Amino acid sequence: MTTTAPHHGPPCSAATCHRGLREHELTTGQTICSPCVHVIGVWLQVELPRQIIVLEGSRQRETTGASSSGRTAYRTAPLPGRDDVLNLLGPAAWSDGIRDPYGQAHADQHGTLPIAGILVPWVRTVCDERRWNPPASLGPQALADWLAHPPVLDYASRRPWAGDLRDELAELMRTVRAVTRLRPQRRPIPQPCPRCDSLTLVATDHQLYTDCETCESRFTRDELALAARITVATLKVGTA
Repeated sequence: MTTTAPHHGPPCSAATCHRGLREHELTTGQTICSPCVHVIGVWLQVELPRQIIVLEGSRQRETTGASSSGRTAYRTAPLPGRDDVLNLLGPAAWSDGIRDPYGQAHADQHGTLPIAGILVPWVRTVCDERRWNPPASLGPQALADWLAHPPVLDYASRRPWAGDLRDELAELMRTVRAVTRLRPQRRPIPQPCPRCDSLTLVATDHQLYTDCETCESRFTRDELALAARITVATLKVGTA
């Protein structure tokens, strides 16, 4: 059985990850670990689209009640929209000069950067390095889909800036979740950890791996299913 352990080789280049790179990751030239590559894909392809739907539905400021006639009552005149939501959903130009690909914001940028403003520099970096065409739209979902495309994500995982990409997307997702208050759920798994035998396995929505909070190993569903079958077979042999 193959497990993903926290320390194995040189460290993953993402500051938000404490795992070591495994032999097959080093062979392919990755600078971030496979779990980080996977979570980037999950953020861009699964979670961010759902978060954008919630953000789109949250453009208007929340009301404070309703009048007896059924009409919405505001204590103050309604504003055009929620500033935090509008900032996140705002547009971004292809060459606006606001950011560089390593997260340095210019002094004239105020408030939360748009989702598109975070993604555009990374798309532009890949396009410049590989001479690939950018997406037809610079909307946040089109940019996310483009970055999550397997050839693009595979290329990015082998670049020296891959850790910065992972860290910046992690911060983006924290910002978005703070606004929508929609976070992936974590659920305990009633099965011993195949590595340390502790009952501390936890699964997180959309994630490929189940984590052990004791030894910090990670397992796929197939690996956990195989471990369960081995445990059952061992128990049967022991009671025969």
